[in-house]
This record gives sequence, structure tokens and C-alpha cells, in this order.
Amino acid sequence: MPRKGTMIEKEIESSYLQETMTLKLYQPESFSPLYKYHICIMQDGNDYFQLGRVATLSDRLHESGEITNTIFVGIHYKDKFDRRKKYHPSGEQNLAYTKFLVHEAVPFLDDLLPTFHMGQSRTLMGDSLAGTLALMTALHYPNTFSNVIMQSPYVDETVMNAVKEATGIHAIDIYHTIGTEETEVDTTDGSKQDFLTPNRELNKVLAGKGMSYVYHELDGPHTWKPWQKDLQRALTTMFD
Repeated sequence: MPRKGTMIEKEIESSYLQETMTLKLYQPESFSPLYKYHICIMQDGNDYFQLGRVATLSDRLHESGEITNTIFVGIHYKDKFDRRKKYHPSGEQNLAYTKFLVHEAVPFLDDLLPTFHMGQSRTLMGDSLAGTLALMTALHYPNTFSNVIMQSPYVDETVMNAVKEATGIHAIDIYHTIGTEETEVDTTDGSKQDFLTPNRELNKVLAGKGMSYVYHELDGPHTWKPWQKDLQRALTTMFD
């Protein structure tokens, strides 16, 4: 089925990362500069478009009126090692990548598109390490990104401490999922890790913060099959 919306590619010469970053923007069929749009920035961008079928979902949910006007922006990685450097809380480029998102990507999109120019209309979405990156960035910059969709995020002591110590967390809306079979997840360093237990611990902490927070446990492993199935609920929850 052909897409009804429009895919546009833009490039940013990042001074923080010292590389050219490609942004893939998917505008709904009804796009008009006369309207204002929410922005959903997706790390693992190509995966969300290809495996998550975000463009197809966007077409359907905009047509049915189940989500508000939203433009989906995908940013991808070079390889699994580059992904870890940028997304992992202790990655060598994590701080630089976060600054790229906040100080380069957001101003670029606000200049390019008819956006609301405020955090409540910006969402960060990601799976696994990309979900971790979404959460950590919003915790540090809640006025820039006030919404987070994280599917099976990697959670360690650094993440837990950041959540416990965050001062602006009440300003953030969070949609959080984890799979019940995610007890032996293959990681970039070659080890297997239990994602389920720390995500359940994170759920307890977030649920006690008194913010807007939605949590679901999915049937399935740490793969795109359960994430893709859950995306419609994620998007209609966040962009209703």
C-alpha cells in the first residue's frame, strides 16, 4: 500500500558530534503550514519506519482522527557500536548527542516546520537503548521534551539514580513498556542481561512520582514483533 504522507530528508552539520546527521521527516497527507504540529523524534529512526511501520500507522491514525497533527522524525545510527556510543548513558558521545538533539535538532525543526515551540508538543521515542536515551534526555531537559515513549529501555543504576533525583520529572508524560520474556537480552558487549527486573523496579519508582505515566507489560521477547504491535496504543495514548 503506497504511503499517503510525504517523506523528506534533511541534514544537519552537527558541531557537537562533528558529523553530518540525517533527519527523515514524515508529514501526514493533510499537512499544511497553516496548522501547528506535534513532533515525535525517534532514535533508531530507520527501524521505526521499516520495522515499526510508523509511516503506515501515521497515515491510518491521522485519517481516523485518533491522533492529533504529528510529524514523525527519524534519526538513525551508523552501526551498533555508534549506537552504543550515542545512546548508552555512559557512551563516549552520549552527552554530545544529547546536546545535538536539544541545541541543534530542535531549533532546526522549529525553524523548518509549523510547530508549537514548546516541550509539551515534543516527544522522544525509542526502543531499548534508544528508549533509555529518550528518558534520560527528557529528565535533563524537561522544558524541551515533555513526552517520552520508551519501549523496553535499558535500565541500570545510572538511569535509576537519574529518575530518583530528577527535579523536573513532574512535567514529563511517559509511556513505558517491557516484555515479560525479556530476561536474557543479547547486548552489544556480548553479554546477556535481564531487562524485565530493572524495568519493573523503574516502574515502581515512576509510578510513585505522581506524574502522567502509563506502563504496560507485553507478551514477548526483546524484539520488534511486540514493539510494533504495541505502537498503535503508544501513539494514540501520547498523541490523542
